Amino acid sequence: MEWVNALIQGILLGGLYALLATGLSLAFGVMRLVNLAHGDLIILAAYLALVVTNATKMNPFLSLTVVVPLMMVLGYVLQRGLLNRALRSTGVMPPLMVTFGLAIVIQNLLLEAFSADSQGLTAGPIETESITLNDQISIGVLPLLTLIVAVAILVGLELMISRTALGRAMRATADDPEAASIVGIDHRHLYATAMAIALATVAVAGVFVGVSTTFSPSDGSQGLIVAFEAVIIGGLGSLWGTLVGGVALGVAQAFGNQISPAYQILAGHLLFLAVLFFRPTGLLARRTQRQV
Repeated sequence: MEWVNALIQGILLGGLYALLATGLSLAFGVMRLVNLAHGDLIILAAYLALVVTNATKMNPFLSLTVVVPLMMVLGYVLQRGLLNRALRSTGVMPPLMVTFGLAIVIQNLLLEAFSADSQGLTAGPIETESITLNDQISIGVLPLLTLIVAVAILVGLELMISRTALGRAMRATADDPEAASIVGIDHRHLYATAMAIALATVAVAGVFVGVSTTFSPSDGSQGLIVAFEAVIIGGLGSLWGTLVGGVALGVAQAFGNQISPAYQILAGHLLFLAVLFFRPTGLLARRTQRQV
């Protein structure tokens, strides 16, 4: 029964990991952009929620009505004014260097504004409430809500990409930017729109991270590693792979913790390395990726 409980807790933890990784997966799927500032943008969103909740006394989840639009505007401006130029450069290094520099800037700005002290978002009783299944197994309401939100966001993104004109334009641009430009698609605006949507998911992830645990300006790298591993395990560019990768990573960590708390993080890293070795394209890699 202990292992069943570990499996359940791992799946719930995987919901948070999938939420953390969604924006990174979308940015790569549309723009082939590996955003090294992704983790720091999550922490930035958490601090924005902290500012909003302190100023208005509203619930952190209600602060998303402010944080999501702010992060979307930031994403559009960053992509249109900075990242698009980096993507025009030859090779993969310019975008990596630009996003790495952006991560350092965000981290230091947060450090100057909020100090190195850990902060947290208070959401009330939902943080500790749980659903008891039996004497040995209980499900936390907050982790369950996180998993539900992650699945809902991924379903929404999948429907948008597969059934809307914007989604078709994104798919066309991701497959062949030059051909998409010929038929009248403005890839610069499209990329900026995609980054705005990606940072909307980042805003949601930041609030859930802030409610689930404490955070500080230097925590962005941890979020980036978790998101990157979830995306790689699931398959680059696959939204459903992001969910599978996040859950697989969460379950691996939960099983590692069941053996020994010292093995929790190590188990996740070992799964990541195993996937890289046996299936480097990821568990649910897109068909186009397998042909590359």
